Amino acid sequence: MMNVSLQRSYRSKNGNVTFVYKVTGSEEAIEKYKEIQGDFYREDDEGNALWFTTRCIGDKGKLLITTNNKVVPDMSDFDQAASIAEQYGGNFGQAIANASARKILGGGVDDDEENEG
Repeated sequence: MMNVSLQRSYRSKNGNVTFVYKVTGSEEAIEKYKEIQGDFYREDDEGNALWFTTRCIGDKGKLLITTNNKVVPDMSDFDQAASIAEQYGGNFGQAIANASARKILGGGVDDDEENEG
């Protein structure tokens, strides 16, 4: 597993927003990533591996290499949050969804939590 952190975004010539993430991990993981990316492998000016995607996964995340040698984001936290929110529905489900989104995306506490204690 490799970690990614959002570096920047830009709009492609086709008008799509592209998110650029710096990839970090063990030397072995980065070498495997480089091998899989092939001609599409890119680095920043400091030699850090980069991952490009049109789907934002937040400020930080993880990349997985599948058994078919595909590089994909680990969306487990998003999937779990959606499942729990759907299970409960209504106001409680929405509250769970809001809290989960803040946690996943690295947001701060809300006003109610701030005023407690």
